[in-house]
Amino acid sequence: MEPLQDVFGRTFVEVMSEKYSPENFPVRRGPGIGVVVVPITCPQGSPMKDRLNLPSILVLTGCGINRAGDQAEIAAFCAHVIELDLSHNKLQDWQEISKIVSNIPNLEFLNLSSNPLGGVTLEPRWAECFSRVRRLVFNNTQVSWDTLLLLTRETTELEELFLCLNEYSSVSASSMACPSLRLLHITDNSLKDWAEVRKFGSMFPSLDTLIMANNNLASIEDSKDILLKLFPKLRSINLHNSGQLRELI
Repeated sequence: MEPLQDVFGRTFVEVMSEKYSPENFPVRRGPGIGVVVVPITCPQGSPMKDRLNLPSILVLTGCGINRAGDQAEIAAFCAHVIELDLSHNKLQDWQEISKIVSNIPNLEFLNLSSNPLGGVTLEPRWAECFSRVRRLVFNNTQVSWDTLLLLTRETTELEELFLCLNEYSSVSASSMACPSLRLLHITDNSLKDWAEVRKFGSMFPSLDTLIMANNNLASIEDSKDILLKLFPKLRSINLHNSGQLRELI
């Protein structure tokens, strides 16, 4: 018989409390390492310890997390956290993800790679909490393009977006651009038609680096002059293993 935590999953709060307890994560010197966090209040019966040695960069990969847990506890312990890696978990509910993100006010980096997000609906009210995030990683999530468009509208400071291994063969153009994005990493998908790539120009007008290796793109159908109009800020485009590789300097 499978352990109950494997059947039902675990909360973000449970895993964080376990990994970063003083017993498992001794405090160490150095910026962002082993920061001792003592909450002002902790709900009665809480699984949290009276203190956690939380770094500003949390790595909770492959822990079976599928829901947030008590939001008050997340807020009490995670105010200083700036990076969060939740890859290879079981998160498939955007509301639960938003409960985590909304209670980490200084979050700049979020990695949700290899969580089953395909076919999962993101409500606009849940997307608002992503507004401060600067780097998002959705590799191997099968997150829908419509969901990405909603997120890019809300993440007004987004600079880097990673979308590898999501089986995209086409993209939908957005009526609202994301002018802050500088890097788009979309390797190992199924983009073959240059017309799909052209859409990135209007969607991300400040794009500096476009990495599209392993997409089997047949050809670049525009001249360098047209490319510079489509992508006025682009300096590097990587099409390795797509039959094309061009550097714009």
